[in-house]
Amino acid sequence: MLTSYGHLTYCSNIHPGVNWDDHFSELKSAIPQVRQSVAGTNPMAIGLRLAHEASIELEKPARLQELKSWLEANNLYVFCINGFPYGNFHQSVVKDYVHAPDWTTSDRLEYTKRLFRILVELLPDNLTGAVSTPPLSYRHWWRSPEDLSYARTKATTQILDLVGFLIELEEKTGRTLHVDIEPEPDGILSNGKDFFAWYTQQLLPECIEYLKKVKGYSTDIAKSALFKHVRLCYDVCHFAVSFESPAWVQDQLLKTGIQVGRLQLSSALKVDLTQDKKEKLALLARQFNEPVYLHQVVARTEDGQFIHYPDLDDALADADSPTIEWRVHFHVPLFMEHYGLLGSTQSQTQQVLALQKQNPITTYMEVETYTWSVLPESLQRSIPDAISRELNWVKQQLEI
Repeated sequence: MLTSYGHLTYCSNIHPGVNWDDHFSELKSAIPQVRQSVAGTNPMAIGLRLAHEASIELEKPARLQELKSWLEANNLYVFCINGFPYGNFHQSVVKDYVHAPDWTTSDRLEYTKRLFRILVELLPDNLTGAVSTPPLSYRHWWRSPEDLSYARTKATTQILDLVGFLIELEEKTGRTLHVDIEPEPDGILSNGKDFFAWYTQQLLPECIEYLKKVKGYSTDIAKSALFKHVRLCYDVCHFAVSFESPAWVQDQLLKTGIQVGRLQLSSALKVDLTQDKKEKLALLARQFNEPVYLHQVVARTEDGQFIHYPDLDDALADADSPTIEWRVHFHVPLFMEHYGLLGSTQSQTQQVLALQKQNPITTYMEVETYTWSVLPESLQRSIPDAISRELNWVKQQLEI
């Protein structure tokens, strides 16, 4: 839906479905209820999540027309696709496989191109189109510095191929499309610091040379094309886990000129270990140490240093380390600040939204909460009601 500070939607990764028929069935069941609750009779956007299998089916003209007709009939529109998870995101162990295939592979490149071909057919005339994507690869798959350098270089080359594709697609259709790269703990681009350094020190100079060669662009035109087509997916949960403040991110954006393709809105867990440490760690182990998704932990020590753990299991096994605060990658709901003894980074989301109101850094906001099972039983809702509660909380923050 359109707010005074940009378009607001939610990511359909909360709805299961690897193939298109199953996922479309879930969308048809839930989304009209959500639209009625949060937008009334006004149009509402959908943040599509399309698995590889679903994207192949949806690219067929008849299936795409079926979706377009349903969107029109239900006063819905699409401006963004979540292109991070490639395969199953439900009812299986995901863990680090959420990064597979990574940007060193042709499979990831072709999948992302397919998502853009679908999106350009769905996009309203006055909007740009966005596809989010992983932070190049999973860092721990590359054991040596040489292997990591290879992966970063190979992935960058593939991103350049995508830039050329998006330029050609814009020339053909007149539509502006951008890939939004999403830093995540333990990705090759694990945080904002990694992202801004890679973008300015590697991607930018290589893209300038690439576009000079294949398009005959000048340096300035090549730089402008890159900034248009490759943007930051600012996942507020991920940046909070990495202890990177919204004010710092805003400062880096101003310094570099890089654009934000979308804000992804959800909270991370925040654990103050200066008191009730034993009870809090027991609660983490009992309620949040689940086997499906990665729950990376960044722990802060008394002297301001950081210890990084690949998963919650690893952090719990090192519980005697002298740390005073943990941030846990767990997309907990926005509307709650506390989960028993545990806290959340809700205040950081509020800071981001306050900055968005003061000086908008993007036109797109997408709620990405999918951990409803952690809520106390008294706060459990149906999925449509839970999603509506999140969207209405964001609307309330924007109206304060």
